[in-house]
Amino acid sequence: MSIAEQKKVAIDSEKIHAFLGKVVGDFGAALSSGLNYIGVKLGLYKTLAQHGPLSSQELASRTGTNERYIREWLINQAAGGYVEYDAQSQKYHLTPEQAEALTNESSPFYIAGGFYVIKAMLQAQSRIGDNFKSGQGMLWGDHDPDLFIGTERFFRPGYTAHLIGTWIPALTGVEEKLKKGAKVADVGCGHGASTLIMAKAYPNSHFVGYDSHPASIEYSRKAAKEAGLSERVSFEVVKAENIPGDKYDLIAFFDCLHDMGDPVGAMKRACDTLAADGSALIVEPMAGNTVEENFNAIGRTFSAASTLCCTPNSLAHKGPALGAVASESALREKVIAGGFKSFKRVTETPFNRIFEARR
Repeated sequence: MSIAEQKKVAIDSEKIHAFLGKVVGDFGAALSSGLNYIGVKLGLYKTLAQHGPLSSQELASRTGTNERYIREWLINQAAGGYVEYDAQSQKYHLTPEQAEALTNESSPFYIAGGFYVIKAMLQAQSRIGDNFKSGQGMLWGDHDPDLFIGTERFFRPGYTAHLIGTWIPALTGVEEKLKKGAKVADVGCGHGASTLIMAKAYPNSHFVGYDSHPASIEYSRKAAKEAGLSERVSFEVVKAENIPGDKYDLIAFFDCLHDMGDPVGAMKRACDTLAADGSALIVEPMAGNTVEENFNAIGRTFSAASTLCCTPNSLAHKGPALGAVASESALREKVIAGGFKSFKRVTETPFNRIFEARR
């Protein structure tokens, strides 16, 4: 429909006001995400959780911040439902649920790491906007460093909640092997959160994490040392399609296959280096098998992240750009093209699909 034709269409007053209300709500959410990041970064939420209720002056005093900024920040946070306000005392506090999600980093409900991801991805919007016209990509390592911190903090709670209790038991015979003593590769390991979770749970097994991002591998090595796991866990800078070794009992890909420049090459190398009865664990963001199945809050979030980060990284490597909302059919095609004979979804969460591939 042309612009001239659109002008002839009658506008429904209720519908347009409802739409404008939605847009204004999105304005507030977009602007507030930066303030949420500040709340996490400066420990404002943690201070409220530990010492609230607090006035703006009290919160500023406890955090070494300026009261005038804190006053405005608190109004924004209360308006968005992130903190609670008592009009009589004129003080703010967190509910137990808000505190759990925003401050307890060991909780499966911890969500605050996502604000690091959002902040970092939005830093790239100018470059990504240019890429819309040029078709060029942007490497993972070219993003703001908060992306790497945020990715670990955002995904780690889900791995903590499900990896040992649900995902590994859903694989064919893998849990028994890990308990006895197995050889595991974690491909695209990032900061090593998934690697270390497995290593802590299975003390008889040995693990190696691979990632092409040197800074992430350096971080992972320090994390392994601090956890006292360096004797059984190592990390190396290697591309997924070039991982060394052989006869792995388990090769894992956590939320990374869709980002890769050569997912078929990565799966081929995994197939070649697995033991004959080994399994590949492929964890991917939740997405529908049709476009319209992604028209929801999860699909909106993952498709945005994919536009700003996942798709550009693959395009930078001249890859197929599967993206974070890749369908199960698209993932299966790449896995089977890599040489695997079977590919099936073994379980899922609201945020992830968990697949097993076998030779």
